[in-house]
Amino acid sequence: MIARVWHGWATPGEHADAYEAMLKPELLPNLSSKKGFRGSKLLRRDASAEVEFITIIYWDSLDDVKALAGPDYETAIVPEERRQHLVRWDDKATHYDIVSMREPF
Repeated sequence: MIARVWHGWATPGEHADAYEAMLKPELLPNLSSKKGFRGSKLLRRDASAEVEFITIIYWDSLDDVKALAGPDYETAIVPEERRQHLVRWDDKATHYDIVSMREPF
C-alpha cells in the first residue's frame, strides 16, 4: 500500500476554515471511486501565523496513483478554486510505502 502525502498552508480564520470545508468529506471529487483508493486523512495544525494542512491518501499501488495523477505523478493536484484559500503549498506530493498500519479507531 502507498500513502500520498502533501502539505498546504492557509491564513488562520476564514481562509483556513473555507479550505478545510472544501476538503470534507472527500479530498478530491470522486476520489473514492478511483481504482486502488483505500482512504484518506486530513490533518490540521494551527501554528500562530499559519494553519498547516496535511493530506494523506492511501492507494493499493503506485500504479494506481499514476493512473490518477498522470506520468508526473509527484506533481501536487491543487484545484484553482482551492488555491485562493492557501498562502503556499508543496508543488510535489511525497509517496511512501506503508510497511505497518494500525487504525487507532
